[in-house]
Amino acid sequence: MLPELTPEALQTRLQEGPAAQLVDVRQPEEYDFCRIEGSLLIPLGDLPGRVAELATDKPVVLICHHGVRSMQALAYLQHRHGLTNLLNLRGGIHAWSLRVDPSVPVY
Repeated sequence: MLPELTPEALQTRLQEGPAAQLVDVRQPEEYDFCRIEGSLLIPLGDLPGRVAELATDKPVVLICHHGVRSMQALAYLQHRHGLTNLLNLRGGIHAWSLRVDPSVPVY
């Protein structure tokens, strides 16, 4: 089982301080439409060439629309790069919008 984080748990972490790096693996047009403030855009297809941008000293929370692409990113990063500090945002930005921050548009 791959490690996940609920939107509510992420909100708690963010309120306590910047204790995690947020990485959005959606496409630029999706990211431009809505995002969690402070997240870094690294589209899934670009991830292999940008692994060095990921934090190694704190948790990295991977975000996409519904949690599928970010789970793929997490599996890839664990298996190919041995990263163990990864969390998937369960339900993605969609769940974040519905359950935590309704000011973030839903699409």
